[in-house]
Order: sequence, then C-alpha cells, then structure tokens
Amino acid sequence: MRMYDIIEKKRNGHVLTKKEIEYFINGYTNGEIPDYQVSALLMAIYFQDMTNDERAALTMAMVNSGDKIDLAPIKGIKADKHSTGGVGDTTTLILAPLVASLDVPVAKMSGRGLGHTGGTLDKLESVPGFHVEITNKAFIDLVNKNKIAIVGQSGNLTPADKKIYSLRDVTATVNSIPLIASSIMSKKIASGSDAIVLDVKTGAGAFMKDLDDAKNLADAMVSIGNHVGRKTMAVISDMSQPLGNAIGNALEIEEAIRTLSGKGPKDLTELCLTLGSQMVVLANKADNIESARKRLEENLTNGKAFEKFKVFLKSQGGDARVADNPDLLNKAKYKIDLPAQQSGTVAKLIADDIGSAAMMLGAGRATKDSVIDLAVGIVLHKKIGDDVKEGESLLTIHANQEKIEHVKEKLYASIDISHTPVKAPPLIYDTITNM
Repeated sequence: MRMYDIIEKKRNGHVLTKKEIEYFINGYTNGEIPDYQVSALLMAIYFQDMTNDERAALTMAMVNSGDKIDLAPIKGIKADKHSTGGVGDTTTLILAPLVASLDVPVAKMSGRGLGHTGGTLDKLESVPGFHVEITNKAFIDLVNKNKIAIVGQSGNLTPADKKIYSLRDVTATVNSIPLIASSIMSKKIASGSDAIVLDVKTGAGAFMKDLDDAKNLADAMVSIGNHVGRKTMAVISDMSQPLGNAIGNALEIEEAIRTLSGKGPKDLTELCLTLGSQMVVLANKADNIESARKRLEENLTNGKAFEKFKVFLKSQGGDARVADNPDLLNKAKYKIDLPAQQSGTVAKLIADDIGSAAMMLGAGRATKDSVIDLAVGIVLHKKIGDDVKEGESLLTIHANQEKIEHVKEKLYASIDISHTPVKAPPLIYDTITNM
C-alpha cells in the first residue's frame, strides 16, 4: 500500500477503504508519512468529500491512534454534551448538575479556552479551591457516587487528530465537513461516553455561520456517532448574539448559579432544558422528551439541581459556599455601564465582536500563553428585540483597568439600534437524530 495511490484515488473522487484510511492515519501518527503527502490528501478530501462509511472509518482510526478512556466501571449509560462553541456558552456548568440530578451519569472531560473567554475548566477554576486535575480512579468514583465530575482531558487522546488539525490550520483545509466532524467525534468517542448530545451553533458568533453548513456538520457528526455505536443526536442553536447575559469566567459561574436556582436568562435556561431533555432520553431515564423536560423543570424549581451543583463543587475541592454567596467569587475592580446613544430596539449584538471586547479586558486567551483574568467580562442588559431608551445601560463592563475606551468603542460598533421593531432570532433551528 502506498500513500501516493491513496492520494490519487481520493483526488479522482473514489471511496477509500477502511484499511487505506487506517494506513494513512497510523503512518502519519508514527511519522512514517510526511506532512506534504497528508496535506495533499486533506486537500483531496476537502474537494471530493467522504461517504458516511469513510467518515466513520476516519473517526475510529483517530480514536485508535492513542489512549481511550474506559468508563465501563461507571454504572449506567454515560451521557455527554459537546458544543461547537460560542460567546457566553455556560451550558456545561448548568447541564452537568441538572442532568445528574436525575441520576444520569455525567463523566465529562473539558478543555481550556483560546479566544473570547476561558473554557469550562477555566470557568470552574473561578471557584476557590476547585480541582480540575484528579486521578482516573477518583473521577470514576465521583461519578458513581454523585453522578457528576468534570476534569481536564488526560492521557494521549487522539494524537492523530492533533497532528492533522495543526496541518489543516496551515493548508486552508479547516472548513471541511468530514474533517471537522471526524475531529470532534474522535475526541468524544475516545472520552468513553455512551450517549452524545451535540449543540451545533450557527450565526455570527459561531464557527458555522451559515445555517445550512451547521446542519450539514450536525448531520455528519450524528451519522458518525450512530454508525460506531454511540447514541447521538444534535440540536442546531443560535449564536448570532451571545447566549445568556454573562461573558467572562466568574461572571458565567454566577449566571450558572442563578440558572440552577430557576432565575437564569430565558434563552440559556431554554437551551439547557432542550439539551438536557435529549441527554436524559438517550440515557434511558425518561420515555420521551416531554417527560424528561418536565422532570428537569421540577429539579430547577425544587432545588435538587442547585444542591447537586454544590455537591459537585465540594467533591472536587471547590468552595461550595459560592453557590449561596456569589460574592465569594473573584470580582473586578471597576463596573462601567455602557449607555445607549439613541432610543429604539436592539437590532444586532454581534457575538464575535462582543466576545473580542471581553478578551480585550483579559477574560480570554489571545495565545496559549496568555493569563486569564477570571474576574473581568461583560454582562448584557439588553438582547436583540429589546427596547432601549437613550442613556439606558446596554451592558456593564467588569474591568480591572480604568482606561477602557478601546473596549467601549469595540462594543458600540458591535451593537445596532433600530428605529423600527425587530424580532429576536429563534433559539433552536433544528433537531437531528438520524436514528
């Protein structure tokens, strides 16, 4: 078998066999196949696409290129959620304890953020004492005991994906549905969960800005998951504006606390209930979506989800008192309101640019070596479709620097106010199961 022949075959639009895909993945991971040949194959895949069988074979070859997390010692069907990312995406912090409150095991491995704000791990480290690095045994024991644990990725998961992604980044092959889908799904499958709910974002603040592209990606990932024996479904959700109101690490923890107390923003609460209902059904803890949603709503009202959150924080060394007293979280030195410059209706809140403004404050990482300021960020008071009067606060900036004119300019440029009524965009566009 020669890499040259595999490149030529895919270049000409033919279907690669499972053995050919494994040969290419194993050879590249081991350093036997050079970058320039893999670059050529990636470009051929970019233009010729892959069948569902090819996508599944590519995903599993990447899964098998490194370590796999064995969650078999955890009792029950392990449910996981993955978001393709966005601004103010606090869902994991809410979903994990909410779903766990219905005895669904949530054994989640999360990452750190590079961009607008920190990732889930950075946000959790806003809680004093919280440990994201624990042993595999402790991780499994906590999920068996409490139904929930969130840790950093450990071991050598999907090394082939890491090498290929670095190459895609410099060869203009990032925006390829089969390559994106196999990259995401290889990490989810290697992490060991039995059921996977995907939150695929679309809009200005999403990786997939076009709705049709988002649907194609969701369909590809769901097909891969179900093809390889994982119960998988996807929700297409809006990211044309930030989700919820808070953008920033400690600020998002505080918003998660309010949401778990039944007092969170409507859009964030609704998305968590939508995703959570799917997780509960896939884990066989409810017969249908309606029943699952009703039980989740009950646990937001009766305090069970909130109590599960406190148990989760305490079990990983965090100061659970923050749930009852969010003032114990890191606080910024300055709170600065951004007043509306005219009256009207909010027509646009460009999520990407608002996220960039939060990063300018120090809420996120511009590079891997950047140090995050866990206290800073932005809290929105108005969303698309809301009326506003001139001089009324659009948002509050939480900063540890007094001179932030550049941030204000960025934010004003990110917000449009219309003189005519504007409807809020839909939150959920579609649900994809393929089962």
